[in-house]
Amino acid sequence: MIPTLQTERLTLRAPSADDFEAYAAFRVSDRAKTVGGPYSRAQAFDQLCSIIGHWHLRGYGRWMVADRQTDQPLGIVGLYFPEDWPEPEIAWSVFAAAEGRGIAYEAALAARRYAYGTLGWTTAMSLVDPANTRSVALARRMGCTDGETYQHPTFGLMHIWRHPGPEVAQ
Repeated sequence: MIPTLQTERLTLRAPSADDFEAYAAFRVSDRAKTVGGPYSRAQAFDQLCSIIGHWHLRGYGRWMVADRQTDQPLGIVGLYFPEDWPEPEIAWSVFAAAEGRGIAYEAALAARRYAYGTLGWTTAMSLVDPANTRSVALARRMGCTDGETYQHPTFGLMHIWRHPGPEVAQ
């Protein structure tokens, strides 16, 4: 039920058990601070399972982003709407090996095209911790505008970055 998307360099696919070590390494590291971490390995396992469950409950979700040639897991990107979010979002987290290579941008554009083209979304946002300067830069690169905030009960003040609508988004 989880579709596979491909870009020039990437495959966006369902997570597998083989992805756990790369995913856990990210979730237990300081890189996970802007997404509520660091977490324990046990929490990382539960969170990886919830990525798959989100697809079943919502009909959309986040993909494991993998290198198209090697299938090396590089991050988690996709459509996300947990119970305590203000609305569905386009979400991204990349692992250390993907940092600074345009991986999040390429994958997030594919996710946005899926949201608009396949699911028929007419609007999209990304919820970003303002301290996460790399995610702020990515939101800007994607043409998003900042102007709203959301006080999350666990993560604190988050900025809502509005994506351009389907008529102007690439």
